[in-house]
Amino acid sequence: MNTKLTLKLDEEVIQQAKRYAASQNRSLSGLIEGYLKSLINKNEPDTDKREVKISPFVKSMTSGTTIPSNLDIKEYSEHLLEKYR
Repeated sequence: MNTKLTLKLDEEVIQQAKRYAASQNRSLSGLIEGYLKSLINKNEPDTDKREVKISPFVKSMTSGTTIPSNLDIKEYSEHLLEKYR
């Protein structure tokens, strides 16, 4: 449920914030709400134990393949370049 909130801020701060929000393709309300949520979440105990929710679409994209810890990215990139010439 959304509730209206009135804030008194410096006019120049509001104008700069509106420009920033527009440059991020977000509303000023959305920007402020996101910031407040980040403050709340940062101060919650056990924030590192919160479960990240993954959408069903992203879950459907997983292959189950693991990447070896000793994988040489440069060597593998060269292998792929040679393979797909």
